[in-house]
Amino acid sequence: MLKTYSQGENGLGGLGNLRRLAYFVSVVETGSFTAAAERLGITKAVVSQQVARLEREFRTSLLVRTTRKAQATEAGQAFYLRCALILREAEDAFDELGESSTEPSGVLRLTAPLDYGVGVVVPVIATFMQRYPACKVDAILSDQTLNIMGGNIELAIRVGWLAETGLQARKIGSFRQLLVASASMAPQVARLGRPQDIANLPFVANTALRDHLRWDFSLNQDEREIERETVNVQASIFLDATLAVREAVCYGAGLSVLPDYAVAGDLAAGRLIHVLPHWQLPSGGIHTVFPAARFRPAKVRAFVDLLADNEAQRQGLLQPAT
Repeated sequence: MLKTYSQGENGLGGLGNLRRLAYFVSVVETGSFTAAAERLGITKAVVSQQVARLEREFRTSLLVRTTRKAQATEAGQAFYLRCALILREAEDAFDELGESSTEPSGVLRLTAPLDYGVGVVVPVIATFMQRYPACKVDAILSDQTLNIMGGNIELAIRVGWLAETGLQARKIGSFRQLLVASASMAPQVARLGRPQDIANLPFVANTALRDHLRWDFSLNQDEREIERETVNVQASIFLDATLAVREAVCYGAGLSVLPDYAVAGDLAAGRLIHVLPHWQLPSGGIHTVFPAARFRPAKVRAFVDLLADNEAQRQGLLQPAT
């Protein structure tokens, strides 16, 4: 809540202070009182008077004025950064209030990893469009992690382990990493007893992963971890996309580790087999990530809720049999 330092003769109170912040921010951003007045649709005299009142009340020089321009002082620049944030938050609050009773509409711009995007996000987009016909979706599916700060992307879907800071995130699910092989390799796989046994078998490496040749397995029984084993594999094929790795494995090129959402259909159809199913690899998270301190409109909230519901159903189907 803004503190009221002086109501003055107009009795504007806190609202007046907020308006003065807007006048001051406009002067800094446009570089002159004349341009700020044009942006705000008021007279230059009003802008000048209100900024001058700020300086008198705080006994601080905020601007260096010349006949052609106005430039923030050191104190003014620091004050501007805080004011700009306050005004953005206030605008978001009003937008959120206005959106609370409206249906999702407009263009939703999002990004997701290629494999998760093709297998999970695209079907959700189709459902979203059927449910909210006033929306459009512009999706960038890429194995490259796109920076969403300062751009027009409203939603990013991250699969794995979050490394970003300064962003708002919501975990909507998780995935298991599975050691898989083509059904044609069943005779070789049947002889495997523990993770170290795969060290000399052909392996397809996914170079999009940081550690694509080193895998940490654990054996769990009765919810107690009883053994760990790390394997350094010898890859014969190196590919930089998860879907390409899956295709190579399906054609019998070797074993590999793939996320459950990428191979669920192949496992169900018998094209792939789960190798060493009693041994587990680390699980990862599925997060929706948003630009920090940014209002999330109805279209974003609706899509995230739909994706989260889809994840809950997907993981319900993927629970290991007991």
